[in-house]
Amino acid sequence: MKQVKTNLTRLSSAPPGWHRHPNGGGLVEDTATVDDTAFVGPDAGVYGRARVLDHAEVYGRARVYGLGIVSIGARIYGSAQVFDEAWVSGEARVYGEARVYGGAVIHGSSRTYGDASMYGDVSMYGDARVCGSARAHEEAQICGHAKVHGSAEVYGSAEVYGSAEVSGEARVRGSARVCGEDKVRGKEIVRR
Repeated sequence: MKQVKTNLTRLSSAPPGWHRHPNGGGLVEDTATVDDTAFVGPDAGVYGRARVLDHAEVYGRARVYGLGIVSIGARIYGSAQVFDEAWVSGEARVYGEARVYGGAVIHGSSRTYGDASMYGDVSMYGDARVCGSARAHEEAQICGHAKVHGSAEVYGSAEVYGSAEVSGEARVRGSARVCGEDKVRGKEIVRR
């Protein structure tokens, strides 16, 4: 089973327990749920008990698995992964090598890309961005037009919102709030 999941793009036909999605031709394990209105590209895969609903799209070499949910008009592409109990919805995008997992929730027009990771019970909504090699985890919230990038990390119950920016190797943790036009850069640490 694991071999099938890692080599989805090399298979010309669906192996037992799998099928090709009628809208895009991607491989879908029979245990997963993919609406007919959704799109799963020919090199993409959906497996486990994952769900791709509504008009969501999964393409490139992207994977949605475990109990991951992609819904409404969200798009997962490149080599991105959505898994565990993560939920990506609205017009959100996850792409590049980005990973969204645990109980992470991404809504609205948010973007996670590059080699970024979002995990735990983190939430992101609005037009927020997490990109580069940045990480957001635990119960952090990123919203509005906020941007977390570089190798920055936001965690604990920290919040980054408004047009705030966290970049470089900066850390925002605990119950810290970075808001408005605030910028946290370099190796700064903000905690509360």
